[in-house]
Amino acid sequence: MNDITILVVDDESRMRKLIKDFLMQKDYSILEAADGEEALKVFEENQSKINLILLDVMMPKLDGWSVLRQIRQTSKVPIVMLTARGEEQDELFGFELGVDEYISKPVSPKILVARVEAILKRTMGDKKDVQDYGGITIDSDGRTVKIDGKQVEMSLREYELLKYLVDNQGIALSRDKILNNVWNYDYYGDSRTIDSHIKKIRHKLGKKGKYIETMRGVGYKFEVK
Repeated sequence: MNDITILVVDDESRMRKLIKDFLMQKDYSILEAADGEEALKVFEENQSKINLILLDVMMPKLDGWSVLRQIRQTSKVPIVMLTARGEEQDELFGFELGVDEYISKPVSPKILVARVEAILKRTMGDKKDVQDYGGITIDSDGRTVKIDGKQVEMSLREYELLKYLVDNQGIALSRDKILNNVWNYDYYGDSRTIDSHIKKIRHKLGKKGKYIETMRGVGYKFEVK
């Protein structure tokens, strides 16, 4: 499932539904707004998770240009303008205001989806999923772990176990839950294999191995101290 959220802004409910249906086939999460004022409200409430906006120009209350101006005061989120007018001066005006793409209606939904994917690839493709947990840096794309900038060699299972722990930071995880989520139900031995893997991971993390706490009678918890 994609962790990408797209805000679709159009006063025509049929158009919103059409666009939404095609985008959801790609597993994108969709937010909707039927006019300019609602668009700004939805954007303000969800700004941190919106990755792209499809914004109609001609709308009641606030038109697309007004919405675009206000969003651009605080955000560089990719914005695709949708309009029934395809005049060159309108396109130039949009680019001056900070539009990333300009699509004239009517447009094939499949073509629209392809344009959306191209923009997302262009704007998000260079962003690596790298997270730091108290000096433990995990690169999810490269599946690598570094301690204070120095790479640590880990087996695939050790990496997956550590990643599961940090993804659930602060949560006490039972051994059975760890087995089910890291070993994916394909392990039929006992849970002591987790203990041996934890021991190896702690050793490789050095002083930061203390972040992995043993929860007596339960299992383990990762917490940066």
